[in-house]
Amino acid sequence: MKKLYDVQQLLKQFGIIIYMGNRLYDIEMMQIELQRIYEAGLLDRLDYMEAELILRREHRLELKYREKKE
Repeated sequence: MKKLYDVQQLLKQFGIIIYMGNRLYDIEMMQIELQRIYEAGLLDRLDYMEAELILRREHRLELKYREKKE
């Protein structure tokens, strides 16, 4: 996994498709759902950590983008 798209595809394997119309909200909801899947024992630790790091990076980049935009 390297991109946000990869995390979306991972969630899609569990029947989870997230689109709220706001990229920042989408990322935050993906983090919540990813954590729930991991806590349920459906995802191994390595995949969870990779996906979590990707989501953190994308969240940080989106916040920077919004700050520059304003």
